[in-house]
Amino acid sequence: MQFEKIHNKGQARLFKNDYLEMLTKTHPLVIWGMYTPVIIYMLYYSNATLHYSAGRVFLTFFGGILFWSFFEYLAHRFLFHWVSDNTRMQKFIYTLHGNHHHYPRDKQRLFMPPVPSLIISSTILGLMYLVIGNNSLMFFPGFMLGYLMYGTMHYAIHAWNPPFKWMKGLWRNHHLHHYKNEHNGFGVSSTLWDHVFGTMFDLKKEKEDKEKVKELMFGKK
Repeated sequence: MQFEKIHNKGQARLFKNDYLEMLTKTHPLVIWGMYTPVIIYMLYYSNATLHYSAGRVFLTFFGGILFWSFFEYLAHRFLFHWVSDNTRMQKFIYTLHGNHHHYPRDKQRLFMPPVPSLIISSTILGLMYLVIGNNSLMFFPGFMLGYLMYGTMHYAIHAWNPPFKWMKGLWRNHHLHHYKNEHNGFGVSSTLWDHVFGTMFDLKKEKEDKEKVKELMFGKK
């Protein structure tokens, strides 16, 4: 996705219809509010009703979190950056992710909005249930918590100044993905799979452009 100019202000117009356009935007707290009760209930149900031990619930839940990080990497690398000559596919990819590269600091599009999020997550839960049965009721909550942590990290990277020193590496890695080379740095919540598959930026060799960093920092109000 190559753009003549990357806009650090404003947002893309994705649909002519105002209602459809509204459905492409959300706030992180809306998504956390949607999924947190589901996560808690599924874990409680697995232990209290299905009688899985607390240890089994925790390990399966943790496996779901780890699987999310792998899913995040694959989706970002191979789906979100899919290159196609088909104009409809180009429009789809721009709506899905390209607009984010065009307007990376659009705070309203850093989480998947509620309607498509519910459709996609319900489909994933159904597929998980077909493959692993009741284990999905412990695995899916971990997967979704991984998504929520990813979305929050993504929001922090683009909407806040780096709040903690430990996050600086993730912040730099993702901004290099946006502003230098979109073919590296696909991990957002973790750089684990970038290291595994050789797409990690060498942050020690990447000279930090302090002027560029200042441009990306939000002034204190």
